[in-house]
Amino acid sequence: MLSSREEVLKITNELVEVESVVNTIGEIDMANSLYQQIGSLPYFQKNPSYVIKSVTEHDEIERYNVLALVKGTKEKSNKAIILMGHMDTVGIEDYGKLKDKACFPDELMKALSNETIPPLVKEHLDSGQWHFGRGVLDMKSGVASHFFLLKYYSEHPEKLSGNLVFLAECDEEDSSHGVLSALGDLKRWRDEHQLDYLALINSDFVAPRFEGDRNRYIYKGTVGKLLPSFFITGSETHAGSCFEGLDPNYLAAELTRQISYNPDLCDESLGETTVPPVSLKQTDFKPTYTIQTALSAYVYFNFFIHSWSPKDVLIKLKDQAELAFNHALSKLAERHRKYCERSGQHYSELPWKPRVIIYEDMQKLLVDQHGETFLQHMEKFKTKLLLDNTLDTRMFAARVVEEEWNWMKDKSPAIIMFYSSLYSPRIEMTGKNEREQNLLKALDDAVETVQPHYPHPIVTRNYFPYVCDMSCVALSDDEEGIRAVSENNPGWGTKHYVNYEAIREINVPVVNIGPYGYDAHNRYERMEILYSTEIVPNLTNEVICRLLGMDSKQTAQLLADETITKG
Repeated sequence: MLSSREEVLKITNELVEVESVVNTIGEIDMANSLYQQIGSLPYFQKNPSYVIKSVTEHDEIERYNVLALVKGTKEKSNKAIILMGHMDTVGIEDYGKLKDKACFPDELMKALSNETIPPLVKEHLDSGQWHFGRGVLDMKSGVASHFFLLKYYSEHPEKLSGNLVFLAECDEEDSSHGVLSALGDLKRWRDEHQLDYLALINSDFVAPRFEGDRNRYIYKGTVGKLLPSFFITGSETHAGSCFEGLDPNYLAAELTRQISYNPDLCDESLGETTVPPVSLKQTDFKPTYTIQTALSAYVYFNFFIHSWSPKDVLIKLKDQAELAFNHALSKLAERHRKYCERSGQHYSELPWKPRVIIYEDMQKLLVDQHGETFLQHMEKFKTKLLLDNTLDTRMFAARVVEEEWNWMKDKSPAIIMFYSSLYSPRIEMTGKNEREQNLLKALDDAVETVQPHYPHPIVTRNYFPYVCDMSCVALSDDEEGIRAVSENNPGWGTKHYVNYEAIREINVPVVNIGPYGYDAHNRYERMEILYSTEIVPNLTNEVICRLLGMDSKQTAQLLADETITKG
């Protein structure tokens, strides 16, 4: 086995010490540091064009990706493997008074040893077999593993048949500007160096799936993520005459009750099931207090998919919204009747009817009704709205729908459905073509080789369960599925745009072999040193060897000779 522990841990610490919180200047610092480290290696001093620092495109802030290329000399080949990992992290505010130590693992672990911490955290800390700090797990140790292999083959190109492309991307934790921008660089290098991308190996973190889970997971493909959003209009009234209007917050609450945690909205595929959707925001648009009910409300949900398309999700959620609307009106009528009985007031049926509209259908209706006048107005409105830097893509989309609603002739209460953020496409790795078959076979063989030398089960699963940048290098959706995204995002082409055709053009099979640990995005974030610094780089190397047709018997012998403490 490649002797990797000390060097991967050293590289991890060097990366962690650069505070690279997403959407801060630290992302630039991280890219500069990594670019300089790679550029200082003798191979890249001889081949300076093989390492680049590339600025992101269509981004609201300045930040960079780092890419590097090593060409093997063992055998001339255009085959190439992409090694990908992200450089950014979430914030460090959760560390509280230890915030100044969050990016310095040794100092942090010393400080934590003097605190009262949960039993399992203390057990890991005292063992010396776990490493703590912001980004050690998510996912700078993964980047360090890839850097180790890049450095190794840059020093030994004679052992490499084919090519390695290293991609360290920014902005994974927010909007994936990094990987989406890197698609152009990958395409340019593919054409310039005549590379044939066989596979992409991501190195995002893995974690236990349940309490007591001893498995270390490798994932083939990844979950998809959508942000279905609902603009809800009511009929305003004075709170003293509440039954004379329809409160959109009341509808929003019922919609959330219907959708959040609903197991009927879990997507099951290849024997694996997504977690159900959950609300990520619920609000109304009243700017200040008044005794009038709100004019409109807004709610959006996290929604994971394995096999459903964005169009499928719209259809399913329209059904759910109609159920929620019906239930809300039914309950409202019941309460109105009881109130009239108690108060002695005359009861009459309320006028509201369920009304759920998919955004693209509302668009067609408005164009039919108002034509070019409407289109020109909305173009000017969006241009002006773009100047408001306080609006993220989600609130931008909601404000667009709010303005378009003002053009509707029928103002009776309604729920408008749309998407308001990035669609991270699902990727299914089923062996549907030769490249997928080769990658899956290489992965199975690699696990079989390494497993005897590690005490815990290494288990492969079909879908990486968290949002990650693997979604941006391949597509399982057809054109109709992607069109459902673009036609139903009010910010498409202005505040938000993704060139899904660029993804389809790269379209490389993916697996995730990443560090193992606990509490990512938490002050106790930590990785298991043995798995993360030894098993991960060697598993990755085994896959590389098999895909590029290199003899891995020597590696297997080294692995057999390596002493690994079991238990």
